[in-house]
Formats: sequence, C-alpha cells, structure tokens
Amino acid sequence: MIHYKSREQVELIKESAQILGKAHGEVAKHVKPGVKTQELDRIAEEFIRDNGGVPSFKNFNGFPASLCISLNENVVHGFPSEYELKEGDIISVDCGVLFKNYHSDSAYTYPVGKVDDEVMSLLKVTKESLYKGIEKAVYGNRIGDLANAIQSHVEQYGYTIVRELVGHGIGTDLHEAPEVPNYGKSGKGPKLNDGLVIAIEPMVNLGTRNVVQEADGWTIRTADRRPSAHFEHTVAIFKEGTEVLTTHKYIEENFKF
Repeated sequence: MIHYKSREQVELIKESAQILGKAHGEVAKHVKPGVKTQELDRIAEEFIRDNGGVPSFKNFNGFPASLCISLNENVVHGFPSEYELKEGDIISVDCGVLFKNYHSDSAYTYPVGKVDDEVMSLLKVTKESLYKGIEKAVYGNRIGDLANAIQSHVEQYGYTIVRELVGHGIGTDLHEAPEVPNYGKSGKGPKLNDGLVIAIEPMVNLGTRNVVQEADGWTIRTADRRPSAHFEHTVAIFKEGTEVLTTHKYIEENFKF
C-alpha cells in the first residue's frame, strides 16, 4: 500500500534530508587515499547524532553500520572496514537519516584520486541518469516513465542496469511501496500521484548487469567484478511540481568531478 504524504510530512522529510546532505558533505571532505572506510562511517554517524538524527541504516535488519560503503565492483550494501582507500578506487557512499520519525535516503559515488577514464565516464553517466529519471518523476506520469528514462540514458553508452535492486517509497519507514526500478517501459507501473515520496537510485555497471551476493549476506557485487556506480535522491511529487528533498550540494562544495 502506498502512503501519500501531506505537505507537512514532506517538510519533516526535508528536515531529515538536510541533516543527511550535511553528513554526506562531512564524509566528502575525507574521501582520499589512505583513509579507512570505517573512519568515514564514524564521521557520518557522529554528525548525524550530533544534529539530533539517527542513522537509518544502523541495525536495520541487522546491518552493522551507518553507511553502506561499496567499493569498485561492489554495487550496494557494502560494510565499512579497515580497508584504506587508494588512488583509482571508486566508492559509493549510501546513507539514510531518521529525524522526527521520518527517513531520508541518498547516495553518491566518488572517484578516489585519479581513476581510469572509462570508470570516470561510468560515474558521470550514472549521475546524469538520476536526473533524467527525476525529470520524468512528475505528477500524472508512471513509474515506468522515469525507469525508462534512466535505462535509455545508461544503455546508449553501453552500460547496464542492475535489475535485482530498485528504488523505493520512503517516509516513516525506510522502505515503503512502491518499488522504483531503473528499467522498464514508459506508461507502465504505478501512477505518480500527489504526495508520493520516492527514493530514485540508479545502480549501473560497466560490464554485465548480473550481480551476486557475497558471503556476508549483505554486499552485492557485479558478477564479472567490473566497476559499478550508484547515485540516489529522495524526491516528492506534487501536482504543482516535483521537489528534490535530498541534496548533493554539501558534497560538491568539497568534492567536484
């Protein structure tokens, strides 16, 4: 069942999203060679809690951290660890914040230092595809319209869409209906009605679209171990227009590509 949000509820999600955006900005300052990924997790959790929020992911179905940190061939749901970032890595940082009973969710994939041109292109196209999806996330359209916009943009560059993992509704629960895939046919799927809040999150692979789950029960990686990128925003759809509630502004003040 889809839970549509009032303007007041969306404002609460937006407050959560501001803490989230600033937490991402703090993490961005430290994405560089030699930094342990568990240090990024510590920075995010400390900032979120200091600002009255709770990390949405920590202890969610047993997940052990505040950030999902997914390196290189890992698509999503990776664990922070003792691993030290090195030149040429890419790192997806996915984070959620619970504030005043409402969740927000966003993700960003960073190049660490100088990365291969083909990998840099993957990051740029994946990020572009998020905004192609948001352009179609308007009142009266259907989920398939935004899904097809993402898929079409990605596939024209020869990249592939992960199909086993999708975006989602969000509100008082971290994951709500409807599912928001990144592939599909225009005109299909649930209608985008007034008050719908969804997390749109393209997950795009350089090689095959196939993925596998690691033995830890969480980490999803590409089957061919080629790189994957992931970007995400939480958006609210109203008759009057669509609003992006999360922000990458604080990331890009510190980290621009």
